[in-house]
Parts: sequence; C-alpha cells; structure tokens
Amino acid sequence: MSDRDWLGMELVEAPAATRVQLERVHTATHVDSIEELAERGGGPIDLDTVASAGSWKAALHAAGGAVHAAERLIEEGGFAFCGLRPPGHHSERDRAMGFCLFNNVAIAAAHSIAELGVERVMVLDWDVHHGNGTEAIFYGSQEVLYSSIHQSPLYPGTGAASDFGSGRGEGYNVNLPVPAGSGPDEFLSLVQYVIAPIAREWRPELLCVSAGYDAHRDDHLANCELDDAAYGDMAATVHDLAGELEAPALICLEGGYSLAALSGSVVATLEAFGAGREPRVAAGGPADEYRQRLGRFWQALDGSA
Repeated sequence: MSDRDWLGMELVEAPAATRVQLERVHTATHVDSIEELAERGGGPIDLDTVASAGSWKAALHAAGGAVHAAERLIEEGGFAFCGLRPPGHHSERDRAMGFCLFNNVAIAAAHSIAELGVERVMVLDWDVHHGNGTEAIFYGSQEVLYSSIHQSPLYPGTGAASDFGSGRGEGYNVNLPVPAGSGPDEFLSLVQYVIAPIAREWRPELLCVSAGYDAHRDDHLANCELDDAAYGDMAATVHDLAGELEAPALICLEGGYSLAALSGSVVATLEAFGAGREPRVAAGGPADEYRQRLGRFWQALDGSA
C-alpha cells in the first residue's frame, strides 16, 4: 500500500521481517524470547525496556521496514526515511535493551550484504546515546563501518573513542563522543570534517543513518543543544555526500522523546533530503582533534592495520 504525502514522497506500509533476516544479526534464542514474551502478554525485559502483546508484530514490521527500504534503494537509488518503532540501535545480538528489541539498521545492513550484492555499508549514528548494539554486531566486520556521534558520559556507557573494532574489523569502528552541552557546530563539524572524508575514501555503496533526535535541546533525556535546523544541516550534508558517492541513503528513526522536537527535526530531515538544500558549513568544533585520532581507519583502508 502506498500514497503520497505533502513532500511528494511515497509512503509505504512496512512488511514483516523474516526469521532469516532477523537471525543474520540476532541469535535464534533472542528472537524466540521476544516472540514468547509477547505471546504471554508482554512484560519487563530490563529497567528501561518493556514488551507488550503487540511488540512482536511491531518489532517484525520495524525490522521489515528497514529491509524493504534497503531493497528498494539498491534497486532504484535515492533515499528512504523509516519511521520505526520500536527503535533498534541498542539491541545486541542476544539482548534487547534501551527500548530496542531488534536492531533494525543492522538487519538492513546485513541483508544488503547477504542478498543485494552490497560490499560496503556505512552507518552514521547521530542519536545522543551510543549505539552499542550496532557496534557490537559489526565490531569484527570490515564490510560495515560504524560511526557514532554521542554524548559521553551517558547511557549505555559504551562508545569510547579508543574502540576501533577488532580482527578484520579493526579500524572500521569510529566513535566520536562529545561532552554535555555540545551543540550544532560540534555535531555538524564531525559529520563534515570526519565522517564525510572517511566516506569519500572508503566509498560505501549504502549509507545508513541511525537517526535519533534526542540530542535536541528540548529533549530532556540528555544534555546536548541541537535544534531542528541542526538536524536539517546534518541531513543536507549526508544528502550531498550520498549524491557525490552515488550511494543511496537509508534513514531509520532511533531515539526522540520530545514530540515537538522530534516532529520538527524529522520534518527538517525530510526537507533537506527532498529539497536538496545547501547545508550550513560548520565552524570549529572537535573535528581537528578527532581527525588526528583516526589513524587506525586509514591504516585499515591501506591494508596495513
């Protein structure tokens, strides 16, 4: 089922993910546990994460939406925004946490590699919380490069700048923690002066954004100072980068707990991709410091890590 919204974009109802798609990144035991908990009527998983009777179906369609969007993008190009609930980036291979049951972005990335002929996927996670699940799932992979801009210290306590990946994946994990109070220039400078150069060098065939909007100044689960325009500028930067690389962009909703901030930031993201506006150029920020600490990535790219 599809329709057109006010931006002229196609609206598509998400299909459900299959077991095969889920179990590329999650254990069968974990998948079974979510299904069984929902069948019992739901209940708490940890202090933050609760499932209801409808959570199994919702989680299947969230993961399936990301997979379906990836399939359409690889075939047709362009961009897709997936308004997914539950979110996914905290969900690890065998554990649900942080409101997340299945890792939607990771499932879509793994499916793209296994079934769609994609060899390199780059994930940019700008949620204010580090995506520990996505990092852990791909920590030993050189097919998926995970990058995260997140407030630190903050839940879940992971995401150190010194965590570069392991084994074949050493150098393919890029954490960019920022302190509380960080604002538009800090985030945008990292996208423009650290993430974008890495992408230009590595040439991913699919760009994924774990798009959390909880670094907004009006979202009180954290302490960063972004606004709607800041998300629009980051989105416009990714839009330009995707065009330069001739790579489609898959944007999946993660956190966001102020409805007004969330809705305004999502609209700014859609407008940036739909209208292709010029992003603001960031001033200063921590980009220079981080560029000096990314030697592991450049070594891995040269095959000398």
